Amino acid sequence: MNLKHARILVVDDEPDVLFALRLLLKTEVREVVTEKNPERLLSLLGQQPFDAVLLDMNYRSGQTTGNEGFYWLDRIREHAPTTAVLLLTAYGDVRTAVRALKAGATDFLLKPWHNDQLLQTLAAALQPKTGSKSGSSPKKPADPAATTLLGESAAMQEVRAIIEKVAPTEANVLLLGENGTGKELAAKSLHEQSRRAARPFVAADVAALSEGLFESELFGHTKGAFTDAQASRMGRFEAANGGTLFLDEIGNIGLPQQAKLLTALQNRQVVPVGSNVPVPVDIRLLSATNAPLHALVARGTFRQDLMYRLNTVEITLPPLRERADDVLLLARHFAQVYAARNRQPVPEFSAAALRKLQEHAWPGNVRELQHAVDRAVILGAGPVLLPADFSFRSPESAAASTTAATVAEQPLPLLEVEKNTIQQAIARHQGNLTKAARELGLTRTALYRRLDKHAI
Repeated sequence: MNLKHARILVVDDEPDVLFALRLLLKTEVREVVTEKNPERLLSLLGQQPFDAVLLDMNYRSGQTTGNEGFYWLDRIREHAPTTAVLLLTAYGDVRTAVRALKAGATDFLLKPWHNDQLLQTLAAALQPKTGSKSGSSPKKPADPAATTLLGESAAMQEVRAIIEKVAPTEANVLLLGENGTGKELAAKSLHEQSRRAARPFVAADVAALSEGLFESELFGHTKGAFTDAQASRMGRFEAANGGTLFLDEIGNIGLPQQAKLLTALQNRQVVPVGSNVPVPVDIRLLSATNAPLHALVARGTFRQDLMYRLNTVEITLPPLRERADDVLLLARHFAQVYAARNRQPVPEFSAAALRKLQEHAWPGNVRELQHAVDRAVILGAGPVLLPADFSFRSPESAAASTTAATVAEQPLPLLEVEKNTIQQAIARHQGNLTKAARELGLTRTALYRRLDKHAI
């Protein structure tokens, strides 16, 4: 089933979690219903069919066993056996995950979640199961537009050739390039062509981790290690054991975090917070940054010895403006993907629209093109996409409009000022809400509320 046509039920006793998931899903699915009280779960399932349930595992204060989640999972399996169930918990471990899957859960997600990962997991859960008793077909990507490293330009052919050569090795790879150039897609391609392809691919945006969370998220923690550590939890290193660990935005971590990361990589082991017992890990490390890492080393803000650990091989993803030959290929690909997703005929591009796409500078790179085509497919007036269906501004026009607004000195209402400030912060961080919230001095939940208020 296509995610856009799905009805989703979210059951969790935390209002902030319900709010965040409703905000995330409302533009991604047909309908999302949230419920705080699990006692109403069966009644809701009886009123209308849901394609998937996101189900919290712990409801009563102080409970971390997950038994309540398993109880309600059993009830869902009895009353709606075809409904996909994804269990949510902040107190997960491997044993709980295995037990959840054996009990009939479709998948298992840890809080705090990453939005992209949650959407991909939910989309995969909605796909029909195929295969025989002797084996099953591999999962299809949740979104072909977001999982394919495309391009026939010389620059992209060179990138793919390097990936093909490096992937079967155990070399650590450092992926460089501007935001939106496809660094995470390159990391996934390296993993999928490696000898570790059947093992986990675990990603972490390390720039989004505060100094206090860095060790806990990457190395894990024991029960009681800090105030909210009500159960032991493995970190990303251990979760990726035997597979690939991808650390995004590696150039944005501070020197103390760099030292801890270097120690883990040198010793091939991690020490969970609150423990003195090292845990051996076997990972292949891929990392990415849009920061000028060599310049940071020269300035003394990034450790040279860590950079040597990260970049056995460097791969630079070219910006879209340097691969103009790929713009039309990518645009047509995205048009096919989003037309299929929305059950619409695949539109054609007018010659003028193609010219407009080729002449645009694409400061947001492939990600900007993807969003522009998605919007055009949805809002286009006919079977042929015209220049007017693509609304974007060049950096020059944006600067000119900003200058004009300054000269005019027209006062704006307070709410509009707040909305503009939020939009500008999100744009500066290329859509990363965690970083935008940090810049604005807000919690992520508080930012979600303002996004909802301003319909951003």
